[in-house]
Amino acid sequence: MARGRRSSSPDDDGYKRFTEDIHNVSYGSNSTIEGDEMGSRSTLCCDNDQEMERGEGNWEMNYHEAAIFLEEGQNNEKFDSHPRHPNDLPAYLLVHNAWYYGLDLIMSIIILLLALVEAPSVDNFQLSLGIHGTLELAALAVIGVELVLKLRWIGWGAVLKHKRTMIKGVTLVIMVLEALVMLIRQSSHFRVTRALRPIFLVDTRACGGVRRFIRQILQSLPPILDMLALLMFLVCSYALLGYFLFGHTASNPYFKTLTDSFVSMFVLLTTANFPDVMMPSYAVSKWYAAFFISYLSTALYVLMNLMLAVVYETFTAIEKDKFRKLLLHKRRACQLAFRLLVSKQNPSSIRFRQFYGLMRYFSPRTSARDVVLMFWQLNSSHNGTLTLDEFINIYDATRLRWRLKDPIDPWFSAAWPPLRSMCHAARAIVTWRYFEHLVYVIIIGNGIAMMVRIFIAEDTLEASARGFSASWDACLFLSLFGIEAILKIIGLGWTDYVSSGWNIFDVSVTYAAIIGAVVLLIKPTFTAVVVFRPLRLLRLFKLKKRYRDIFGTVVLLSPLMLSTSIVMIVMYYFFAIIGMELFSQYDLRNCCVNSTVEDFYRYSENGTTALGYYYLNSFSNLLTTGVTLFELTVVNNWFITMEAFAVVAHQYSRIFFMTFYLFTMVVLTIVVASVLEAFRFRIQYKRQTSKKDEERMLMEEVIVDWNTLQGTLQDSALLDHLRTDFVPGGLTSYTGKRPRTREVLQRHMYYAEISQWMAEADQLEITAELAQTSAS
Repeated sequence: MARGRRSSSPDDDGYKRFTEDIHNVSYGSNSTIEGDEMGSRSTLCCDNDQEMERGEGNWEMNYHEAAIFLEEGQNNEKFDSHPRHPNDLPAYLLVHNAWYYGLDLIMSIIILLLALVEAPSVDNFQLSLGIHGTLELAALAVIGVELVLKLRWIGWGAVLKHKRTMIKGVTLVIMVLEALVMLIRQSSHFRVTRALRPIFLVDTRACGGVRRFIRQILQSLPPILDMLALLMFLVCSYALLGYFLFGHTASNPYFKTLTDSFVSMFVLLTTANFPDVMMPSYAVSKWYAAFFISYLSTALYVLMNLMLAVVYETFTAIEKDKFRKLLLHKRRACQLAFRLLVSKQNPSSIRFRQFYGLMRYFSPRTSARDVVLMFWQLNSSHNGTLTLDEFINIYDATRLRWRLKDPIDPWFSAAWPPLRSMCHAARAIVTWRYFEHLVYVIIIGNGIAMMVRIFIAEDTLEASARGFSASWDACLFLSLFGIEAILKIIGLGWTDYVSSGWNIFDVSVTYAAIIGAVVLLIKPTFTAVVVFRPLRLLRLFKLKKRYRDIFGTVVLLSPLMLSTSIVMIVMYYFFAIIGMELFSQYDLRNCCVNSTVEDFYRYSENGTTALGYYYLNSFSNLLTTGVTLFELTVVNNWFITMEAFAVVAHQYSRIFFMTFYLFTMVVLTIVVASVLEAFRFRIQYKRQTSKKDEERMLMEEVIVDWNTLQGTLQDSALLDHLRTDFVPGGLTSYTGKRPRTREVLQRHMYYAEISQWMAEADQLEITAELAQTSAS
């Protein structure tokens, strides 16, 4: 396929439409290796006519491109970045390589960590300008390779339309130019653009969830901005009223000017300066309290909570719409892959040969047994071929983890006879109906022993810690917990044991407590390890349904919480760089003389007051800046730091601190909304789904008949390989288990909506076909 011809048609986007007329599709020769004429030839096949006549490589390239489509659907990548020509494939495969993903992530992290060794930095940790400048250019060069390779198969037109790639490219150019200028001049300069470095981290493959969360934040902004506008109107109105009410009072430092009045009311929004801001006015007249009470009641308890409600409602709708779009995107990917896997002889279904060829590229680590079981599970019609409606469920099938339904022997069946007897005994103990009750009794006993140890007075802190975590009773209970874990591992097998999250928690905290006890005996001053012993008590919370719901919500939220943490780190890094560039040169010791915050910065070489330690809240290096920003996030006395820099730097420096507060408020509001939505989703799911329904939803059973398998596979070599996994001439039953992820639960919860979404998508495709037909 020539590149010039690819852009001749407005409908030609690099692959032939699934619904196009069969006469417009290029077919392989009638003597192809696989014995079937392809229904549609991959656009990645070579253009050598001789190879086409021999049929070499045609099906393989079809399998490869079909796998690429499925990967693009799974990763939520737009199809406009799909390779469109055989020459595009090497660059595409290099960029979409696991090794390059890791290298890209490492280089992005290195660029972020450069802020630790660039001025200003921690003492004795700063590298010379030449070293960190060279490191920066090297890391940027590795990241730039991806953009260059993308241009190889995407082209400038698609890059210019892709906002994220454009932002990354512009940032990369700016960073390279600044690093070169810095190396040439051999001196640093005002580099606030370093705050944009997190863009490279967010764009990595590992941070796909982070990008989706940022997208949800941006989609949730309209209602937040509306509420912020209303909130700022209220702040300004009360600031104006406060200035004219209290500005004439000489003893009131909070309303001397309109600027002071606005700052005071903005800080009061966070309650950090309450009741200090009210007391001078309250001393003049008790009736002035009504001003502050009405303000806080309206702003804090009405508008702020109303903002959370609005964001929650918006976030819930966005979450559902995100699931719908991702589902339809995967469906479209399956359609595009499906048309590359059908043959001319069977244009509406896929044979196992083609499915197996696809899986060799899409999931190369999947065993032949699992590929057979996936095909069997997908083939609900049991006719030996997959229709499009069956093939669409391939993403769900790849999540299943298969095992024999009724294994003839346990895992230790082939062990040495004495060892096998011991394993049988361990299995009988852990499957005893009262075994778990006995474990709970031991946990309660451990808790009682800890309470007794707490109330026993010891001479030193080290002796108290040793008695709590390394005494005879601690060793007794830790030994019992260790024996419990060993019995379960021996009796159930490692695979079954680690399939339970609670078992992983139990063995982790148990052996952490054992290691902690040993550390205390060796080094008594290391008292922090006492925290490991009481952690096992968390297992008791499993007994109550409400706590199980909470823990279940935490598990569902763990991917989101990870994304949220990275978003917060990115935001901190952004403001930290700006803060260091603006304020790193200022020393706050004994600053702010004759100001309202003077006492907080009194410093003496011989010691300081309890309040005087606020000079430590500086922007002298990245680590100290991170602590300062966290204090601002908590908002307790955050205005004291803001006022100090307003005095030593400039009054307009308050804009930095107020902007940071607004950013954190927006992000944290969305985080709270996401937690509420996840908890509501889980509660609603639990109400609608019984335990048996959930087990049926998470489990799939497949019964494979060897005779039918022979007719489906038609491959003697593969059948010989599968003889150890299936019973020749008989039936073999396997069960597949899905992970309990949010997406799996959503597919169950939104079953009716999914059918409606699919029907609407089908209708849109039919409408598009009719429009295309009428246009032609």
